[in-house]
Amino acid sequence: MPEPTAPVTELTSQYVSQVTNDLEHNVKEQERITAEITALQEQLAALQHDQTILVNMRQALGVATSLSTPAPAEGAVVPAPRKNSTTASDTRRAPKKAAQEQSGRKKQQPAKKPAAPKPSAKSSAKSSAKKATDPSAQPTLVELVRRHLAEQEEPRSAAEVTDALDKAHPDREIQTKVIRTTLENLVARNNAQRTKQGSSVFYTLATASGSAANAEESRPDAAE
Repeated sequence: MPEPTAPVTELTSQYVSQVTNDLEHNVKEQERITAEITALQEQLAALQHDQTILVNMRQALGVATSLSTPAPAEGAVVPAPRKNSTTASDTRRAPKKAAQEQSGRKKQQPAKKPAAPKPSAKSSAKSSAKKATDPSAQPTLVELVRRHLAEQEEPRSAAEVTDALDKAHPDREIQTKVIRTTLENLVARNNAQRTKQGSSVFYTLATASGSAANAEESRPDAAE
């Protein structure tokens, strides 16, 4: 008699369910990591921009910096060193002639142009201050989220924060998953508080007392 196929079918169904759950978990992890990478790249770009401004201001104050060196102008060609046109044997044969040719070359060389005056520290400071107040120096996404939470009197969800920032800054690409990752990073640093109402999660800016309470709860001895 043929063996029953019911156990085999049930086992196959369990495998299919397990694989489906694992696949969904994998996709969610990829989305989370992608959002974190995007947020970190924005933070890195903001830090690099701040570094450029600070280096320019330090140079304007007359302090030498070793953090960055000016790159050579594009297309600049460094001339190769001149080769001596006379050999040792020619020099021994006609020393006077070589000396006359060398003195003639010195006379033919054009006079050096006076060096351009260097910009004063005052003008450099003005230009650096202008760069620092340039509207193109936009705040980071973390600063925008913190400012928005500070202006709110009630908790806000990640979708609400995204919608508000997207309306306030239409020139920036603001995504909900990036905002959610930024909010979670603020919670991890005790800069924001998270509350859950049903299946929804809301965030508020952490106060001094709230940050201390969160830090106390996260201590190992506090759990004991």
